[in-house]
Amino acid sequence: MTWDSHATLARLNEATRDLDPPLAVIDLAAFDSNRRDIARRAGGCTVRVASKSLRVRWALDEALRHSQFSGALAYTLPEAIWLATPTANEPGIDDVVVGYPTVDGGALRALCADPVLLERVTLMIDDAAHLELIRVAASAAGATVKVCIDVDSSWRPRPPGLRSALHIGAQRSPLHDKADVIAFAAQVMSSQHIRLDGLMFYEAQVAGVANEPPNQRLRGRAIRTMQTASIRELAVRRPMIVNAVNELLTQRTGQGLRFVNAGGTGSLESSSSDSSVSEVTAGSGFFVPTLFDGYRHFSWSPAALFALPVVRRPNPGTVTALGGGYIASGIADPNRLPTPWLPAGLSLDSQEGAGEVQTPLHGKAAAALAIGDRVWFRHAKAGELAEHFNDVTLVRGSEAIAETPTYRGEGKAFL
Repeated sequence: MTWDSHATLARLNEATRDLDPPLAVIDLAAFDSNRRDIARRAGGCTVRVASKSLRVRWALDEALRHSQFSGALAYTLPEAIWLATPTANEPGIDDVVVGYPTVDGGALRALCADPVLLERVTLMIDDAAHLELIRVAASAAGATVKVCIDVDSSWRPRPPGLRSALHIGAQRSPLHDKADVIAFAAQVMSSQHIRLDGLMFYEAQVAGVANEPPNQRLRGRAIRTMQTASIRELAVRRPMIVNAVNELLTQRTGQGLRFVNAGGTGSLESSSSDSSVSEVTAGSGFFVPTLFDGYRHFSWSPAALFALPVVRRPNPGTVTALGGGYIASGIADPNRLPTPWLPAGLSLDSQEGAGEVQTPLHGKAAAALAIGDRVWFRHAKAGELAEHFNDVTLVRGSEAIAETPTYRGEGKAFL
């Protein structure tokens, strides 16, 4: 999408002029553009939608309404149950993989008691303790639970002189080598009331690390070198593991894995190019938070924004907005702060940052702002914005189309 800051500011203000900020919006033209770009970058590969990066039921359903997008990646079992349960108004999502292991006994019992949920929901595991928790609940209900093994997809180089390998990537599964995965897969296949449904490979060091950070040329070059090496290593290790597990599973049950999931928004090209992968995951690419600005191989259109009202002018070069302290999770770092986006030319105060109840803003644009005007921000992460609002306004052009609830607005707080 082409972008003009003045035109964008004018149409967002016009679309929401009858609404009182603080407020959040989804820009539908940007959302649609991003969805199409996700599909293009994934080639012909199926895309599973990561719900944690949306946390707006409308956005999840809208993404899944289009071809090439199928299934949700949930972040807790209670959320997966909520998404998969049919109601009078919602058919429910018929394929939900829980992206992280669960130890929620009540949710496990609820899953095992419902034949529809058992067909629709797949649990994530990487430890014998997970197996035992699931086995106990499933055995008590006489149920069979589908599971997916999370395979560690970090890069583990061993530079000369080091006694042990480095770990570059997320601290997730302990299952890294083919032998470890095969041994655990065999244990899963031998467990009653449990069925191996898929494998997951999340290469966080590629999918979630911006490889062209602004004003950091040497760092960007180092990141790209690391990512190239990691992609090359995984392109060998992943097919070996998938083929070995498929062979063993076919021998034991007569059928192979239903799916092999990989990647994220930042790795769609490399993940989908692996023929052993049947689906990729995307989430942040729909809304485009600021942490996804610094990638060399793609660019997006920011689709999820929030507006704060100007309520003070402490001096001629400063205005103060109401609220704004929507800090993203992760390492405590300035890049986790929300970014004042429109009007262009505003910055956070170095001493106060984004405040609990007020956010001072400096810059050339501050002089033109009056009390009652609004400032538009972008969050550093995608789905976490929804935890601060009960609803979001859907905007197309300069018109507010509708309001739709966030998870919070539906009374849901899963983490």
